[in-house]
Amino acid sequence: MTAFVEERLRVGEIELSVLRPGDPEALIDEDAFAEDEFLPYWAEVWPAGLALAQALPARLDDIRIVELGCGLGIPSLVAAARGAHVTATDWAQEAIDLLRENAARNRLSLRAEVADWRAFAGSFELALAADLLYERRNVDPLLELLPILAPEVLIAEPGRPAAAEFLRRAEERWEITDAAERVYRLLLRTIA
Repeated sequence: MTAFVEERLRVGEIELSVLRPGDPEALIDEDAFAEDEFLPYWAEVWPAGLALAQALPARLDDIRIVELGCGLGIPSLVAAARGAHVTATDWAQEAIDLLRENAARNRLSLRAEVADWRAFAGSFELALAADLLYERRNVDPLLELLPILAPEVLIAEPGRPAAAEFLRRAEERWEITDAAERVYRLLLRTIA
């Protein structure tokens, strides 16, 4: 078990106190990696997650939002603070446990559940995803999943190689605009 450190984050008018693992590399489990190439990506505050949180609208009252592969869930915490009904998913139980604790310590209400986003289902008004395209194998599942989940998506992508293919193929199907630097807004209406 690794020790946690507190990090104070400010996103617009929202200030968060977030616990995170002090040494994410200590969480690497060779057996879990051998089974499904599982690495503890969830344990870092990633720039893409912060960019996504900053790109969220100032008011999200009563909007149903899902965050896929939430990790520490900074966008989910900010969305909840702005009035959204948030469901945050990650396949790491440790990530979900810590997100629940961080939501409680910031007096925020959200639903956090262990789920592989590649097989997740639900109906939401907005889907959030930060840095999910770090592997080529995520392109097809994400293209198939997004229109099932929500009519609008905000994706933060730091420029990983698989992202270029995803964005090219997504642009053939949907309207894509830049919401902020390296954050893309996808309107999932099929382009005629």
